[in-house]
Amino acid sequence: MSGGVGRTCIDEIQHPKEEEEPEIQLNSSLPTQIPKTHRGLLSFRQLNALAVIIVLSASGMVSLQDFSFVILSVFYIFFLSKVSFPPQNPSIENPPIFGEKNRILGIYVSIGALIGLLLPIAYIFHGIIEGDKEGIKAAAPHVFLLSSQVFMEGLTFSNRFSLPIRVFVPVCYNAMRVLTIMDWLKAEIGKADEVFSGSERRLYVGRALALANMVFWCFNLFGFLLPVYLPRAFKRYYGYKVKD
Repeated sequence: MSGGVGRTCIDEIQHPKEEEEPEIQLNSSLPTQIPKTHRGLLSFRQLNALAVIIVLSASGMVSLQDFSFVILSVFYIFFLSKVSFPPQNPSIENPPIFGEKNRILGIYVSIGALIGLLLPIAYIFHGIIEGDKEGIKAAAPHVFLLSSQVFMEGLTFSNRFSLPIRVFVPVCYNAMRVLTIMDWLKAEIGKADEVFSGSERRLYVGRALALANMVFWCFNLFGFLLPVYLPRAFKRYYGYKVKD
């Protein structure tokens, strides 16, 4: 974003060299100000996540435990934001920790969306066709919690919330989803001992999908969020306070 502002300023400057110094000083402070473009109330990704949440909740696939977890997490996030980790300065924009255009991180997030949301949603719809109620019931909690995580991440990614709060959302939801994925994997493995109404191909696809989610999200929690993302967020947050 700051690059776009810089190019605009350079294109508009048509003054002699002695008048360029004030412009350079002003331009260096622009990235820390509130951006002129304002986001809408909900992004397109949040609306899609909200649609999935509503559909799963209305269909009765979400347990009271998972639904209560999402509701309580909302209140707890606002509590932490007010008491423990308030934003340093709402008038200052916090740039992303890993940069705005990190190609590797973008690929990583896309893989997570494919494994964690798109394929499980397709698996649920296919289960409706084949009448695999157990498979749908086992996969739905993970999809519901991941959709809730996407919605909450969009909510907290603003100047009203500090960096530790932004990190808390994926860490908290990822930890909870690991438990639901364990139940999903157990249910898929246990289908061999029960009367399974679906096809044999669906049986193996369900096991592979549950196992892939277990591996990916365990790595995401224990290999990325906790050892990499969390320390960098706290370092920037408390480093800002020390400078103040």
